[in-house]
Order: sequence, then C-alpha cells, then structure tokens
Amino acid sequence: MSGQVSQSQFYQNLKKYYTFYTGGFITFVVIVGILEQMGVPNKVLGYMFLFATILLYAGIGFMSKTADVSEYYVAGRRVPALFNGMATGADWMSAASFIGMAGTLYLTGYDGLAFVMGWTGGYCLVALFLAPYLRKFGQFTIPDFLAERYGGNLPRLIGVLAAIVCSFTYVIAQIYGVGLITSRFTGLEFGVGVFVGLAGILVCSFLGGMKAVTWTQVAQYIILIFAYMIPVVWLSVKDTGNPIPQIAAYVSALPKVTALEKEFNDKTTPKGAAEESVRAIFRDRAAAADAKLKGLEAGGANYLTEEKGKLAAKVAELKAASPVDAKAVEAAEKAVKDFPVDPSAAKKAWTAAKGGAAAKAAPVKAHAEPFAATGKTPEEVEKNRNKAKKNFLALILCLMVGTAALPHILMRYYTTPSVKDARTSVTWSLFFIFLLYFTAPALGILAKFEVYNNLVGSSFASLPAWVSNWAAVDKTLMAIADINKDGIVQLAEITIGGDLIVLATPEIAGLPYVISGLVAAGGLAAALSTADGLLLTIANAMSHDLYYKMIDPQASTVRRLAVSKGLLLVVALVAAYVTSLKPGDILFLVGAAFSLAASGFFPALVLGVFWRRANYLGAVIGMSAGLGLCSYYMYMTYPFFGVNAPLWWDIAPIAAGFWGIPVGIIGVIVGSLISPAPSKQIQELVDHVRYPNLEGDINTAGA
Repeated sequence: MSGQVSQSQFYQNLKKYYTFYTGGFITFVVIVGILEQMGVPNKVLGYMFLFATILLYAGIGFMSKTADVSEYYVAGRRVPALFNGMATGADWMSAASFIGMAGTLYLTGYDGLAFVMGWTGGYCLVALFLAPYLRKFGQFTIPDFLAERYGGNLPRLIGVLAAIVCSFTYVIAQIYGVGLITSRFTGLEFGVGVFVGLAGILVCSFLGGMKAVTWTQVAQYIILIFAYMIPVVWLSVKDTGNPIPQIAAYVSALPKVTALEKEFNDKTTPKGAAEESVRAIFRDRAAAADAKLKGLEAGGANYLTEEKGKLAAKVAELKAASPVDAKAVEAAEKAVKDFPVDPSAAKKAWTAAKGGAAAKAAPVKAHAEPFAATGKTPEEVEKNRNKAKKNFLALILCLMVGTAALPHILMRYYTTPSVKDARTSVTWSLFFIFLLYFTAPALGILAKFEVYNNLVGSSFASLPAWVSNWAAVDKTLMAIADINKDGIVQLAEITIGGDLIVLATPEIAGLPYVISGLVAAGGLAAALSTADGLLLTIANAMSHDLYYKMIDPQASTVRRLAVSKGLLLVVALVAAYVTSLKPGDILFLVGAAFSLAASGFFPALVLGVFWRRANYLGAVIGMSAGLGLCSYYMYMTYPFFGVNAPLWWDIAPIAAGFWGIPVGIIGVIVGSLISPAPSKQIQELVDHVRYPNLEGDINTAGA
C-alpha cells in the first residue's frame, strides 16, 4: 500500500511541476514579445529562444542524473501513463512530423496523407500487437526480447545491427533539423549549427539516460505543441477570420487554392499565360539535359571532354568581346568549374537537372485531387496515376508496420509501472500525436494559400525579407529566379523545400518575430526529443546488448554506464558528421528508417509473441533477409548513392519495406518450419507474455 501511495504522490508532484513549467514558459514567450515591441533585435530574440530552451532541457537532464541501471535504462519503471504518453508523443513527433509533415502536404497535397495515415495507424498496431507484451516481458531493450525469446546471441546481434541501422538513419534527420533551425535563427553556418545543436542533444541524455530523456521529453512536448498550434491558429484567423484551422482550411482556404490552381493552368488567363512562358523555358532545359544524357551514353568520356572544351571556348569568346560582360564571364567560368569530372558524376547531375526542369515544366498539381498525374498521352497519365496509388499504399504499409517496430518507441513502454499502464500510455500517445497530425494538413493548405495569393504575382523588386533570409540558409529550401525576365514572380519560378514551410510560416504570414522564435523552439524541441531517444537506443544496444550481454557479462554497473555514455558521444559525433553531408531531406530519411525497422524487427517481434513455433533459425533468417533486402533496394534506387537502378514495380526507395516486410515474414516461417521447435521453456515464456493482464514481469532486473 505504501508503494501505491508513493506512486500516487509521485504522480501528483509531476502534475504540479509541469503546471508551473507550462506557466513559466508562457510567461517567457510574453516577455520576449514585449522585448520585440521595445525594439530588441530579432537575432537577440532568436538566441534567447534557442539557448533558453536548451538550458532548460540541460537543467532537467542534470537534475535527473543517475547511476542506477534501472533508472538509466528504463527510468525506474515509474513513469505514469499520462506522462509516458507525452514523452512518447515528443519522442515520436520528430523533426519530420514538426518540420516536414506540413511541408510534404504543401508539396504533394492529397498524396502526402499517406504519412498521416501510416504514422497514426501504426499506433493501433503498437497497442494491439506489441506494447503490452513487451512490457510484460520486462527487460531493457528490444534485442533483450529477441535473445530471450529465440535463444542464443545471434538474434540479439542481428537485433543490435537493425537497431543501429534504423535509429542512425532516423537520428540523421533529427540532427539535420537541429542544424537547419540553429543556422537560420542564430546566423551560424549549417555545419557549425549541427554541432552546436548536438551539444543540446547530449546534455539531455548524457547524465541520466532514459530517466533524463523521459522528463525532458515531457517538457519538450509542451513547448512543441504550443509552438505548432499558435501560428496555425493565428494564420487561420488572419486569412479566414476563423480560429479553428482544421475547419477554416477546408471550408475557406482550399476552394480558393483550387481556383488559383485552375487559373495557373489555364493559358488563356494572364496568370496562366505567364506561367506557361516559364514552363516553356524549363521544357527547353529538360530537353537540353536529355540531349546531354544521350550524348554521354553514346560518347562517354570523350563526350565530356568535348562539352567542357565548348564551355572553355565560350569563356574565351566572352572575354574577347568588347565591352566585356563581367557577369556573363563569371557565369561561364562557374559552368566550367562545376562541370562533372567523370561520366558517373555527369549522369547523376544531368539526370537530376532533367528531372528538376521537367517537374517545373509540368502543370500545377491539384492539391485536393487523389493521385493527380501528368503525361503526354492518356495512357501515360493513367500509368503515372497507378504508380502514385501503388506508392501511396506501399508507404502507408511501411509507416504503419515501421511504427510498431521502432526500438526507441517500443522502449518507452518498458518505463511504465505496469502492463495496464503500458496500454493506457498508448492511448495517451495517440491523443497527443493526434493534436499535431490533425492540424498539419490544415497548415499545408493555409501556407499554400499565402504563397499562391500573396507571393505569386508580386514584384521581384519588392520580395519579402523571409525569401532572402531562407535562401541564405539553403538554396534547395528557398530560391526564386526571374526565369522569363518579366520582373514578376510566377509559381514555376519559386522553389520551396518542404522542410521550410512550418519554420517560415510566421514570416510568410507577417506574424511577429516572437512567433518565429516560438516555432523554432518547438522545432528544436521536436528534433532534440527524438534525437535523445534515438541516440540512447543506439548507445544502449551497443553497451547493454553487445558489450554487457555478449562481451563482458561481469562488467560492473559503473563500467556499463561509462561504456554507454562513451558510445553515446561517439555515435552523436559520427551522426553529426554524416548530417553535414546532407544525404537527403528530413522526411525521406525518417521514412527510410521506418522501412528498415519494419523489415528488420516486425516479423520476428510479432511472430515471436503470437506464434509459439517461431524459433532461432526462423528469427535469424527472417531478420537478416528482411533487413538485407530492404537495405539493398534502398541503396540501389535512392539517387544519393548514384546507382540509379530501375525501380521494382515502380515502388519508391522510401517504401523499400514493401519488399522487406513479406520476405522477413516468410523467412521466419520457413526457417521455423525446417528446424526443431523451440524448447518447452521458451514456449512457456510465449504463453506468459501473451497474457499481459496478469501482472508481474518475466524479468525486471534486465541482467
């Protein structure tokens, strides 16, 4: 009874602490708003927002420091369902959800709903198939479960590898988001911003492990949800007069967006004629890039030499002209300098140029039309529409199954006091995630209306400040060029990256800078919270499962925690370095992590819980085959790696799990059926785990 009273008092204290914390944060925002009105420079306000929040998280991390193994790995299994739901929500709503979700919906319209449906639907799988059963099992990590369920160290080792691969891919996206925010709001170079943000990630988890990460993530959720909702509501009121964006976007803004899309595509209207003049130029550029690719295919290195010689001759010709056009000479010299060094680089560059120009030459895609497609003939249009449908469904599958297999999410359910709390925690997680996911589609529509209605048609001589501010951060995120030299902005002349939309929305809408700072703090909270959980997952897999369980089972608690912290630092530095190479946009990296997790973990986890016959060989074959095929397909088809192999059944690399998941399931089944059944002890373990309503862990010591 005393234990129950202690837990109840613990819960009451948490509510009191976080109520004060929320009030304090709101007060801080109001104070920054007052300082803005008093004329304090925006850059100073940006530093205040970013570093004040990082210091706050560092303070929580410092107060949560621990040398207890259970506290470090699973927060002492004392986290109440409500707060674990908030922590899971923050852990879940990464830079992809906060920064990338609305941007993807802005760019792709209806097709982007695959992310919303897949990620929310995945939590139903978590609740039904895994969370309560893993909590019933009661150890520290997912590889722990695999080793105990299937026996031997090989399933554990494959589990460690899968955890590292999918979590590392995921954490790169988070650190990219941190670097993006830090560089924009402090003026630091992107690469420097990455490492500055990395310090903020490490202080949250280095001293206290899961305990520190949990209580930091609760604080981060409060900030990120306020930061996301306030500008959307404000924008909704500004554009429609309705403070409920989920209604205003569809009732008021979407019909206007649809009308503008039709006008842009109608060549008989002034706006449509202007857009067509730009598209014609891009069609010519796409044709030129295609001609280069054909010349490269026919002539190889000799063709490259000839083309570079032509460029060099043009430079000489421009220099000899009178008077000399300095800008033209500079542009020609840059073309020579940037010319591809070999056929492989040329193919990659010219393929990208052709694709980019072709996309700009296409009509405006209807935001609300399902699987909108373009093509030169009706047959080509139908083919492209079928391709969009396949990828829509394949992506939903990968995101749903991946959600139910991500180690850093599943680990959160080890932290609750009981199996019942684990189930309740999933419900709270869904509610807290719903608040953001239900709003993201509305933000995508409202932001599109702002761009279509206010930016398009404006003069290049009077572009708003946010354009140059974001162009200075990254040209792939924001670029506007007067392609047809008419001095007026056309939609086809605008390049906006999806990762910009949420962060730039306050500036696009002309809201006070305090709101921009608030959104930056929210994006930072989302990226930091997920990065904390991911880095901890990788470090724990290597220190607990690899070092302690397989290399040195006699290691002391002090040594185990020291190894975990050392690995945490090393992994973070490596991830920061890879992030500085910019291997992809945030949403692709996150989607890739889900495909990898779905292929590597889901078959062995679910069949391990629900099929007593699943055994050691099945797990080894299923996990290896699923993860291996998914990784292979992604590597061969993702443009970053330069292989550019043909797609299988038109499935995009982000949905590579479409191939890995069934192969993983077949591998577990076939491997289990061709080898002896697991021992009676393991089958009894499965039966015990299958009844989560019976209290009591299999092993709460984790040793």
